[in-house]
Amino acid sequence: MGSTTGRAARTLAMSVGLSALVLAGCVPSNPDAPGEDSADGTGGSGQQAEDTTLNIGTTADVVNYNPLVGNSRTDTWVTNLMYPHMMTLDDSGQKVPALATDWGYSEDGTTAWVEIRDDMEWTDGEALDADDVVFTIDAIQAEQIGTVAGMIGAYESAEAVSPTRVEFTLSRPDGAFLTSVGFWMPVVPEHIFGEVESVAEFANDSDWVSAGPFVLSTVERGQRYVLEAVDNYPLVESGTPNVDEVVFSVYPDVNTEVLALRSGELDLIGNALPPAVAEQLSSDESVELYTVPSLGWAHMQYNMRRPPLDDVDVRRALAHAVDYEAIRQVVLGGNAISADSSVLTPVFEQWQDGLDLEEYAYDPEQSRQLLEDAGYSEEDLTFEMIYDQADPMISTWAELVRDQSAEAGITIELAGLERNTYLSRTADRDFDIYAGSWAVIDEPQSNFSLLFAPDGFINYAGVEDAEINELMEEASTALSPEDAKEPLQEIARIVHDQVYDNVMYVEQFNFAASSNWTGFEPKPSDLLSLVNPQSLAQASSG
Repeated sequence: MGSTTGRAARTLAMSVGLSALVLAGCVPSNPDAPGEDSADGTGGSGQQAEDTTLNIGTTADVVNYNPLVGNSRTDTWVTNLMYPHMMTLDDSGQKVPALATDWGYSEDGTTAWVEIRDDMEWTDGEALDADDVVFTIDAIQAEQIGTVAGMIGAYESAEAVSPTRVEFTLSRPDGAFLTSVGFWMPVVPEHIFGEVESVAEFANDSDWVSAGPFVLSTVERGQRYVLEAVDNYPLVESGTPNVDEVVFSVYPDVNTEVLALRSGELDLIGNALPPAVAEQLSSDESVELYTVPSLGWAHMQYNMRRPPLDDVDVRRALAHAVDYEAIRQVVLGGNAISADSSVLTPVFEQWQDGLDLEEYAYDPEQSRQLLEDAGYSEEDLTFEMIYDQADPMISTWAELVRDQSAEAGITIELAGLERNTYLSRTADRDFDIYAGSWAVIDEPQSNFSLLFAPDGFINYAGVEDAEINELMEEASTALSPEDAKEPLQEIARIVHDQVYDNVMYVEQFNFAASSNWTGFEPKPSDLLSLVNPQSLAQASSG
């Protein structure tokens, strides 16, 4: 396996395996240093000393380099720059072409198809074609790899009917199949990954082959990761990245990153900034702030397996006992928007348009009246709320929820837990009230089944609603957003009215870059943000 580009003159390979590495407060060594000179004296990218390097800070180390199993944010950032996805998001959360140019379904919905570009190639000279797409999805299904394996329940087989066209056979109509796979599945080279015994166990830790804008060339584990530009990347207007080299450097915390950004050691902080830090940087003329919305939401869920939370009046009383705007302003410094207490948030305009739900009004007296009318006394209303104590936002607003609920005669006992304990109790549904957040809920046609189906993997509240089940079936088999919109909106209304999920806000993430850089393409979520392939390929300095 050889990785070469017109700009890459050397590849340094280090054997790293798949084990997670814990970073113990180490500061990157010389994080803004350019690549070492190559044998021809032109520098690592094959050009002269004025080559452009974009230095990015991260607080999470790379765990592994296999894009199908990567499980840290930095894993995804690095591998997304090498292994293309068929679709990406626009700024309104809609799926738009990347490697794919067009897609659709047969009339009965049991065949799906996608057309891909004909001008993409791997850095070893092999063409990227439909066979790579077929190989990737078949490997995921056969070995049940990663999150994509859970998205392809209807998938039976795929065929490359031409170098640019893949046709998928489905066991049933699934209107979210193409957009889910298109957005989440990185395409890997068959001629590399197909040579290993197990794709899921393939470390992919040397001799990297890329069809993205950059290819990994240097690894200093726990310190820095250097990627060099490729010659051919047709997904940007210039046809090649403006940046010659991208360097990810690992920092112990965001404060150290901010110092490095201000000193010029960093050009971009990859991770989202806490609101207080963003506010601090807002007046710094050397820094440009970019704001993007989350694709998920912060929320509370009430365990309806436990009385009296199985009573909708109790859930409504809890919902009206919280001042959501105060939480958004006080805890998040205004870096959040109302979700209108809806699981179809304003970020997804195509789904929310015309829904017209209103946020639960903060009204302790209404809460008291609901409880009195339902026959409950204050002695009946003591609940434990669990949350991840390491999450500073939720830890703070949990205290506000407790204090505000007390005004309505509801006692909430806070249980901030170590993360593994929190996750275990959540999975076991061992709580009264769960406080948390979803990072990415991008495809309601499929995600709603996870959230609200009786056997849904993340149906923490215990929703069992026959009408929702029928509507989910209608939505999941709809082959266009237009056909799915009505049943999805009706699900959102039921969830709102029955308080199956108390959606509190959509966070607005802030990212910081040097004002010397322009051309970034911000995308929703802290996963894509500024650190997405198109954004980094078209960024420029000066």
